[in-house]
Amino acid sequence: MTVGFIVLAHTAFHRVEEVARHWATRGCPVVIHIDKTADAQGHDRLCSRLGDLQNVRFSRRHACDWGTWGLVAATLSAADVMLRDFPEVRHVYLASGSCLPLRPVAELKRYLAERPDTDFIESVTTEDVNWTKGGLDAERFTFRFPFSWKRHRRLFDGYVALQRAVGFRRRIPGGLVPHLGSQWWCLTRETLAAILQDPRRPEYDRYFRRVWIPDESYFQTLVRLHARKVESRSLTLSKFDFQGKPHIFYDDHLQLLRRSDCFVARKIWPHADKLYRVFLRDEAKGTAQAEPNPGKIDRLFSRAVDRRTRGRPGLYMQSRFPNDHWENGRTAAMYSVFEGFSDLYEDFETWLAKTVGSRVHGHLFAPDRAEFAGGETIYNGALPDSAALRDYNPRAFLTNLIWNTRGERQCFQFGPADVQKIGAFMARDPNAQISVISGAWAVPLFHSGRDFARLRKEAARLQKIEGRHLAQLRVPQLRARVRIWTMADFVENPMEALQLVVDEINPRGPRRLTEVPRMVDLTGFGRFLQNLKNEGMQPHLMGDFPVDLDPKTPAAPRNHLYVVR
Repeated sequence: MTVGFIVLAHTAFHRVEEVARHWATRGCPVVIHIDKTADAQGHDRLCSRLGDLQNVRFSRRHACDWGTWGLVAATLSAADVMLRDFPEVRHVYLASGSCLPLRPVAELKRYLAERPDTDFIESVTTEDVNWTKGGLDAERFTFRFPFSWKRHRRLFDGYVALQRAVGFRRRIPGGLVPHLGSQWWCLTRETLAAILQDPRRPEYDRYFRRVWIPDESYFQTLVRLHARKVESRSLTLSKFDFQGKPHIFYDDHLQLLRRSDCFVARKIWPHADKLYRVFLRDEAKGTAQAEPNPGKIDRLFSRAVDRRTRGRPGLYMQSRFPNDHWENGRTAAMYSVFEGFSDLYEDFETWLAKTVGSRVHGHLFAPDRAEFAGGETIYNGALPDSAALRDYNPRAFLTNLIWNTRGERQCFQFGPADVQKIGAFMARDPNAQISVISGAWAVPLFHSGRDFARLRKEAARLQKIEGRHLAQLRVPQLRARVRIWTMADFVENPMEALQLVVDEINPRGPRRLTEVPRMVDLTGFGRFLQNLKNEGMQPHLMGDFPVDLDPKTPAAPRNHLYVVR
């Protein structure tokens, strides 16, 4: 007994010739189908070059458009030739023009001889598959698909929508239970002959002619009617990405292909000279008793799919820029945002950098420029301090900064006077630690000595902006770690609040702070807030700030901290 190969080819005819000659010269008949739409000269040249082989045939040509009946018709025509001209064939192996044998033909013959009644074809019901793409599972068997999905996409989608709207359903021929599976199979002669000679074949052919992607369901369904023993798996290594497109194997996949122990692999890049040279050598050896096991390399493919679909945390690139909320982490590392601290403390950035050992910036989203640490104008990754470039895409600015400095925690100041577009992004970023002293923006106004009428107008504007920002920090979709104090609560017990923030940034640091920054003079600040009220503005974000509060003699400590998570 021997095994015969059906090859469906449409391009790269020089590779088809190499593989067909490899099989034919080792006693395996080959029937080749050339796509009717393929180059006629290429077809004639291939026929001429293989004319010296007595066990190579060419079948009647069909147009093979993706997802249409042509692929099944081509397979049926080639199968007729195989069974008619080669009675010694006991198994028929379906391959494509981009397939490459991975193990010696003798091993495949021996493997099939030990399983003479077994059909190797992936065949599962629609309820049991999770790899169908395009939203059509059971509907591919109950709708009509007269239009090509690739060539006439709008007609295809429109006709599907029309059938759904009117509730159209096709009748599945009696006795058939639709199954799906890989197109690439290896069937016994008896099973394939039973399918070809079935008295109801005209009925089945008419039905499957309007099924979507019938090459993945025709044989997979009919084999259940005629096979004595079905192994629901393919002997061909064929991997697909998350979009249902086949992975292409290149020269650097050599060891990967060897590890699979499969007999044939697709889809091989036609210019992978090393793969063709290695696997088509006479001395190429497999593992004689090894069971084909593509699952051995599934872990690598899963990692590749994960990297392609999710990327690296916090890394955005043109090839996989994600939809919103699909990203694998909005930023690449933890960072801290301080709101109001630099208004309330003198030289707060210097103290924080010394205390936690992190890079502490000023207001990165200040209106005039990005205030990088140390007054730098160009930062890691060639990030400029230009406000215009930063504001063109604030999200990209922040994610680039965190990516370029990963391994070193970044801290920066933020407030209502800054550009606010980044606020919602930070609120939904689990890497963000946001600490807010609400109303502290009023302290610089208090010390400014500006005209009070203009000052009141500016205070009202800043309070409205901070109010909107605080609302963003309280949404149910919040992912950032947020702590909010009113200014009145903070100045009552500043040491506890500072210790809490520092511990989260540097949990291995000193257990208690030994040095704290100097708080600005708040003498008269309560009266300043009262004057704002007297002028018609209600400064409510500062909390209940007493008019006569002396910051040097704070009241008894009260814990007014609340955490939003």
